Amino acid sequence: MSDVNHVLGLGDDALITAQRLAEWSARAHELEEDIALSNIALDQLGQARLLLTLAGELEGAGRDEDALAYLRDEREFRNVQLVELPRGDFAFTMVRMLFVAGYQAELYLKLADDDADTVAARPLAEIAAKAIKEVAYHLDHSSQWTVRLGDGTEESRRRAQDAVDALWPYTFELFETHPELREGWLGRVDPVLDTATLTRPADADVTFRPRGGRDGVHTEHLGYLLAELQHLHRSHPGATW
Repeated sequence: MSDVNHVLGLGDDALITAQRLAEWSARAHELEEDIALSNIALDQLGQARLLLTLAGELEGAGRDEDALAYLRDEREFRNVQLVELPRGDFAFTMVRMLFVAGYQAELYLKLADDDADTVAARPLAEIAAKAIKEVAYHLDHSSQWTVRLGDGTEESRRRAQDAVDALWPYTFELFETHPELREGWLGRVDPVLDTATLTRPADADVTFRPRGGRDGVHTEHLGYLLAELQHLHRSHPGATW
């Protein structure tokens, strides 16, 4: 995978994650959580801006972060399918955040220490180093909620287990580019699921493993998300405040 596509994929992961989390604004079950999710969405958006700016510089076609966020079509996005799935209920959101934040934590640690001799390596390492602390909070927040839900009431546990079952097949795509990160990711995720009394599917039992997001193949849900995300910018091209 070229540097630009790699960076685009990471930026798109963060951008679409931010959009899904932002859908909770004014909808969370309590004010504190409403603010927390909005702040996490802003963290992800900040990461997306840095990564998309870098991708634009690597591409060399004159596209900035706004052009890459608002003026690409669905097939041009390189995010994994996991992040584009509909918002779902609160348990779905927390379990997905656990999976995504655990992956980003492992990935950013690797990238921050990466000394590969590529054009993107140094600026990408700097972005990763800035994002590590943010992602650590996202991971802690989602871990605590996953435990509270999984080891809570019968209803909350059912919802959390349903989320694990539905999301687990999509996690394999996270590691297509960096398969070496999966062991560390499992080391972060498995203890949380165990404490939450939740059971993840055994790898051998997962025959449905969606993939293709890094190549522009997405679920039907991304198109609807982009229609909302890009509507204002496309309706008023070139507008300034």
